[in-house]
Order: sequence, then structure tokens, then C-alpha cells
Amino acid sequence: MTRPKAPPTAATMAVRTALILAIFVVAFSGLLVAAFLSTREAIDAATATEKMKLIGEVLPPGVYDNDLLRDSLSLPPSAALGNDEETTAYLARKAGKASALVFEAVAPDGYSGRIRLLLAVAADGTLLGVRVTQHKETPGLGDYIDPRKDRNKEHPWIRQFDGLSLAAVNDREWRVKKDGGHFDSVAGATVTPRAVIKAVHKALQYVEANRQRLFAEAASPESRGGEQ
Repeated sequence: MTRPKAPPTAATMAVRTALILAIFVVAFSGLLVAAFLSTREAIDAATATEKMKLIGEVLPPGVYDNDLLRDSLSLPPSAALGNDEETTAYLARKAGKASALVFEAVAPDGYSGRIRLLLAVAADGTLLGVRVTQHKETPGLGDYIDPRKDRNKEHPWIRQFDGLSLAAVNDREWRVKKDGGHFDSVAGATVTPRAVIKAVHKALQYVEANRQRLFAEAASPESRGGEQ
């Protein structure tokens, strides 16, 4: 006569449940890893495309022939650039020679907070382009600093910086015309352009103060040093 099987103990049930859960977690994690690996290349490509699209708004294509996203350096936090964290600068070269630097700066004193900028500065200190990448300025009033929202599509306000340099505009003139400076502004909305002009001016001064180091790195990728 066969003896009836004893019912599983609580300990046995707990071990069995733990094993089932472990198998489920491992299988699910494996699926997630497989999905990530299969889509990572597409995600990386899309991210690179977006970066180059933004860089293309400030850096003319004829200025460089290198792979910008593979030719970069880290800039430490800098009061001159308004950054409180490390940022990445991209080094443009033409026929192996340093031609420009693309980097970020922040205007901390916008009307509604921080205004993030992307700048391209040629090796001779000339501004090739400036774009606002993020801001919270008043819609319809201070947001004309962004060419996508500027009503003047033929001559967007931000294009005033193209071709300027510290040599072309003296320190006293880095202001809106209302304050006796070089730059136009919209009546009733001068806090925002004041902040951007000040940030761009300080960014140019930063490049000038660190010119030898920044562009020496552009000429020699192995050399990496800190900035002021």
C-alpha cells in the first residue's frame, strides 16, 4: 500500500517561490538588456544627429572637416561661463588646424531665470554664431532672443552677434542701445537681452583668457589641461 505524500512544508514553499521569482527576474532582466542593446545604436545615432543639428546652427560647415563629436574636451565649472557643472566643448579643425570652439554658457540673470546658450567662436576670437538653447522668458515679449520665436525672421535679434569680437566691439559697448551700447532690443523687454549680451561678452572674455590652452588642445588632442 502506497503511503500518501506529506504536504510541502512552509520552508519548501518559500524556497520554491523564491526560485520562481529569481527565474522570472533573470529572464525579465535578460529581455531588458537585449532590448537596450538592440536599440542603443539607433538611440546613439539619433542623439548625435540632434547634437550636430544644434551645432550646425552656430558653426558653418565650411569651418571644419573633423568629427566634432569625437573631438571634444571638458570645461570645468566656471563663473565666467555661468556654469556650475562640467560641460563639453567641441573642437573644430580644418585640415588639422584649430578653427573654432563650440561650447555652452549660461546667462543667470534672465527675466524669468537662467538662459542657456550655445556659442561658436573662431580661433581668432570672432563669434561665428550664438543660439539660445533653453529659457523661460515671457512668451511674446522676452522670447525674441530665440530665432524660432522671433517675429523678425529676416533679421533675427540673435544674429546681431555674428562676426563680432572683443576687438570689434569695446567693453563699454556690450550693452543694449538704450544703455548706450551696440545692440538693438525690443522696447519694454530689455532685461532679457541685457542678460544674453552680458553672458556672450563674458564667454568671449573667457575664450580670450584661455585661448592658448583651448586652441593648443584643438591642435594636440593628447594635451588636456584646465581652464581659468
